Amino acid sequence: MESRHLVHRQLRISAITCALVLAAAAMAQDLPTAKPESVGLSSERLDRIGTVVAQSIADKQIAGAVTMVIRHGHVAWFKAQGMSDREAGKAMQPDTMFRICSMSKPITSVAVMVLYEEGRFQLDDPVSKYLPEFKSPKVLVKPASGQPYSIPATREITIRDLLRHTSGLTYNWNEDLGKVYNDANVASGLLPYDGTIGDSVKRLAALPLLFNPGERWEYSLGVDVLGRLVEVVSGKPLDEFFRVRIFEPLGMRDTYFFPPDNKLDRLATTYSYEDNKGLSRVPDGSVTEGLLVYSADYPYRGPRKLFSGGGGLVSTASDYARFCQMMLDNGKVGQSRLLSRKSVELMTSDQLGKISPDQGFGLGFGVSGVKGPLSELGSVGAYNWGGFFYTGFSIDPKEQMIVIFMAQLHPAGSVDIEQKVQTLAYQAIND
Repeated sequence: MESRHLVHRQLRISAITCALVLAAAAMAQDLPTAKPESVGLSSERLDRIGTVVAQSIADKQIAGAVTMVIRHGHVAWFKAQGMSDREAGKAMQPDTMFRICSMSKPITSVAVMVLYEEGRFQLDDPVSKYLPEFKSPKVLVKPASGQPYSIPATREITIRDLLRHTSGLTYNWNEDLGKVYNDANVASGLLPYDGTIGDSVKRLAALPLLFNPGERWEYSLGVDVLGRLVEVVSGKPLDEFFRVRIFEPLGMRDTYFFPPDNKLDRLATTYSYEDNKGLSRVPDGSVTEGLLVYSADYPYRGPRKLFSGGGGLVSTASDYARFCQMMLDNGKVGQSRLLSRKSVELMTSDQLGKISPDQGFGLGFGVSGVKGPLSELGSVGAYNWGGFFYTGFSIDPKEQMIVIFMAQLHPAGSVDIEQKVQTLAYQAIND
């Protein structure tokens, strides 16, 4: 009897210990906060971010926003302002969720590099080695007269091409191939889709390229192809690979392709701004702007089985900050490591060279100041990207600083608040 009580007591102690360990781990996943002055920032100058965002809300350019500035691994500014849903009177919260669209691309690129570090492939491997449907690609030719036709490409698409957007693929709104993509039912990632990323990528592979791989830079569905590559090489659906290999190690508890029903009330409403019309709510269903067709309801309507590596994720400012901090820490997550320092160096160095004289781009990230003088406050070598619905981030290794801006707006017209937030973060440096 006594031994049985002892066993029960030990089990209770073990359960309590386990709970405490898990709680401590959860707390460790949250980035620490600090007074701005302790990390070389001015509180007074950081307040200018709040003032400018508040003015943009008052001018009815945006409904609301969440802004964050992190320096030396500590959150020095974190503010939710305005409304996540104006019509419902719902205030913006620090944990409001946003459609981050193309800010999914850096995450997919990290997933690719995780597998690369395991020796699963080399970056200059032809993608057809793993996705046979891309074997023997063809390139579109548009003669001055007569019908367009296609000819064999000079070489195959490599994994590096997909990471740096030199594959010859494009997007559904391209004037030369957009209609072809839409007619073939290729997913853009911005609409509900009755199919998987594998279905869409196979359809995409059967279509001509816009140009020969490696010839130029063209923003494209190549990162969706990379998402499918991750699935095939790892043997796991993309959402599961992200969850196990990236989100859980980083403590990204609110990042999904399709948020669970119990979190959907935290998803911000999407608005549009036009200079002659002002701010209005994006209606349910699809919106058409020429060849561009998009919706705001794809995270919760339709089949919910398209894991778009190029544009499908929903996240929060805090979750994305954890991802950015991992990159700034050269791939480390606490005492463990997600990527090697050398992989981060490669990803955040310009990979285009003479291919693009104006665009600095690494493997999944835009890179500032490598092709010409900086146009605004910042640092040479800072890397960044943004999303379709007006979200953006910047990671600056020189200043050890991260800036995150989250709103939900498309089109944005002349609204430039996201760029102003970046500038105001830099002008607050006082060390």
